[in-house]
Amino acid sequence: MPRLTEWAYPLAESLLAEPLPRRWKHCLGVAERARTLAVALGEDSDLLEAAAVLHDIGYAPGLAKTGFHPLDGARYLQDVADADPRVVNLVAHHSCAWMEAEARGLRSELEEEFPRESEHLNDALCYCDMNTTPDGSPTNPIDRVNEIAGRYGPESLIGTFIRRAEPEILASTARVLERVAAAKIQPM
Repeated sequence: MPRLTEWAYPLAESLLAEPLPRRWKHCLGVAERARTLAVALGEDSDLLEAAAVLHDIGYAPGLAKTGFHPLDGARYLQDVADADPRVVNLVAHHSCAWMEAEARGLRSELEEEFPRESEHLNDALCYCDMNTTPDGSPTNPIDRVNEIAGRYGPESLIGTFIRRAEPEILASTARVLERVAAAKIQPM
């Protein structure tokens, strides 16, 4: 059976590399962070990496229907790309998407259409996204939240959402780091 990543990378590249090269670099960086979690995720590591490289495809021209990229990306993956439902759900709910969906009046749509995956997978994708700069380089979640708020403006919908989500982003990061540390000390 082919790995999900063998399908996900070319799809993400086809949607993002040319029209949104910076977003593509970010997605590659998020996928790189996902590979660092393989020891803690075991059989779900391919799933996480596939979701990581695809998480922002909802920004791609032609896919942006609602203006809410997690929902737009998940709908494309489900309806057009016939993606693995777990990948779709992770893209739909990445990085505290429910909070932004609520601010946009889309929370019930998001949650009715796409069930959430397990906390450890949602945490892992949030960790990867919030530890990656827009250019794909490693960062930390505090600097990333500050960068997002600064880019969009503190009073904007995104600026307000990201500040509201910050405690959960930091808690997700802490849970991931605890899982990684515990996995690394397990006997092989």
